[in-house]
Amino acid sequence: MTILAPIQAAAVEFAPEVTYLNTSSWGLLPRRTIAAVKALADENAAGRRVGAGSFEAVEAARAGFARLVGVHPDRVATGSSVTVHVGLIAASLPPGAEVLCPEGEFSSVVSPFALRGDLRMRYAPLADLAGAVRASTALVAFSAVQSADGRVADLAAVRAAASAHGARTLLDATQAAGWFPVDAGAYDYTVTGGFKFLLCPRGTSFLTVTEEAQDTLPALFAGWVSAGAPWTNNYGPLERLAPTARGFDEPPAFLSYHGAEHSLALLAEVGAEALYAHATGLAARLRTGLAALGHKAVPGESAIVAVPGLDGRQPELVEAGIAVSAPAGNLRISCHLHNTEADVDRLLDFLA
Repeated sequence: MTILAPIQAAAVEFAPEVTYLNTSSWGLLPRRTIAAVKALADENAAGRRVGAGSFEAVEAARAGFARLVGVHPDRVATGSSVTVHVGLIAASLPPGAEVLCPEGEFSSVVSPFALRGDLRMRYAPLADLAGAVRASTALVAFSAVQSADGRVADLAAVRAAASAHGARTLLDATQAAGWFPVDAGAYDYTVTGGFKFLLCPRGTSFLTVTEEAQDTLPALFAGWVSAGAPWTNNYGPLERLAPTARGFDEPPAFLSYHGAEHSLALLAEVGAEALYAHATGLAARLRTGLAALGHKAVPGESAIVAVPGLDGRQPELVEAGIAVSAPAGNLRISCHLHNTEADVDRLLDFLA
């Protein structure tokens, strides 16, 4: 089987009515995901579903994400948003702790630390992040792939610098997981929103935490699911959290997780190698075409292509049925599983 075969097989899962190059904003839902959400909604409407949803679906989504990022499911907590996960990590730091972030980092990665008011924040250019780690740094919080322009961090260099100085690492994989190979076990924490390149409904997010780092997290959001045995700890205080990352689960948005189970299964069927090759191959074609038109894109091999100063073209592209976004002064185009060379060429023809 060629690397293109699983990509072609997955094409039947998508039916966009526009040329959709905007997964960095939100991912298209596969047909199987939509069917699962609709089925649960119908059951809830008819009163046929006990408990509004299935924890088996949550566990399947947890396992699917764990497989994608190379960790055991016990290292994965499920939730609703990256901000909540980061807030939990921010609450674990002692007053005065130093947090290092890239300049221009996505707000959800920075704000829970910055707004605490008693932490020391430092910022460095993404390219210089590893060199900015110092002995006083408690945590380096950064994205694998930058939201604003698709730049990929030097992950190995940051990990090495953090290790050398005894700092912990928090990696946001929201713009990476689903097309870029992420080794979550290499970081103390990772956070990932499910509704972009993971193609899950909004309301799904995943926190990974090492066993060592888990011991420092507070029981800040402890609730009835935190014991790890749903439906058995609904009343009175919990005696203890689950000994795994499940102790940091949020009560699930069942509709979202019933869909997430199937989105993550689809990504597993396609395979990480095929996803990476397909997305980056289309992005390379796009960069070459943009250069031929005289437009200089942010360099790199990311599946996200950003063109500084071309953000003003976004409204007319959207009007023409080409979905792209325009953050931070860039025209941002993102390539994923459902995209084809024809999509890229249509965008280039329009810009020409």
